[in-house]
Amino acid sequence: MRLTLNRYNNLTQRLVTGFIGAGLVIYASYFSEWTYFVVFLVICCLSILEFYRLTGLDGMLPLKYIGTLNAILIFVLSFFAEKGICKPSLYFTIFPSIALIFLIKLYKKEKKPFTNIAYTLLGIIYVGLPFALLNISVYADGGYNYQIIIGILLLLWASDTGGYIAGVLFGRHKLFERVSPKKSWEGMVGSFILAMVIATFIGKYFDVMTWYQWYLVAVIMVVAGTYGDLVESLFKRSIEIKDSGSSLPGHGGFLDRFDGLLISIPFIVFLLKIFIF
Repeated sequence: MRLTLNRYNNLTQRLVTGFIGAGLVIYASYFSEWTYFVVFLVICCLSILEFYRLTGLDGMLPLKYIGTLNAILIFVLSFFAEKGICKPSLYFTIFPSIALIFLIKLYKKEKKPFTNIAYTLLGIIYVGLPFALLNISVYADGGYNYQIIIGILLLLWASDTGGYIAGVLFGRHKLFERVSPKKSWEGMVGSFILAMVIATFIGKYFDVMTWYQWYLVAVIMVVAGTYGDLVESLFKRSIEIKDSGSSLPGHGGFLDRFDGLLISIPFIVFLLKIFIF
């Protein structure tokens, strides 16, 4: 299908890929907690492998499989702990598992072993941990609630779409030119407007939170999500590439699609657990 989509322009590719991907993720999240678990576990794995592949392009040698396994461990433990299948004390298995990264690098002859260790740990923190926090957010109400995850995703996509459209049509004033020359203040305003519109509809039909609480989530998604996009742009500029991959036609890679979520979800979880539930 990717070869077929490549024959169309970028906007068409974005629309087709976006509708198919969004439909799959929303249906999986709505159908059951287990389909949600499987889909986001796959996304987490593909995202962190993509991260390690990109660091390899810059000459780094992270332990990509060990790092990926640690990310999977954190994701699985967070889901099982929130669901009540295992005790939260099992989180302590993460620490010896991460310590193995140092021991393995001790026996490898490399010029910059600690730089490679740092990139291995960065993948776990930057990609694996936010997806684990996503599990905490969907169980913030005391049990699995598809409204939370679908609401967060709709606001993420609204922010991205609003920013893309407004940036293309009206973008004149650069937001952070040193890092991302295409991002504009007009695009950020478009992100805010569309996110607020979607938050209004979410607040009307999803009763897990009040309308103004959804507005707070929307604000976090726009602000932190924009910074998430800038952080990934900085990462890509540091290794001199345009897109993180080509897995998603019109969108680039998985990191390109979920970069806003990686930075925004820690703030959203903080809001949900401390101030709402």
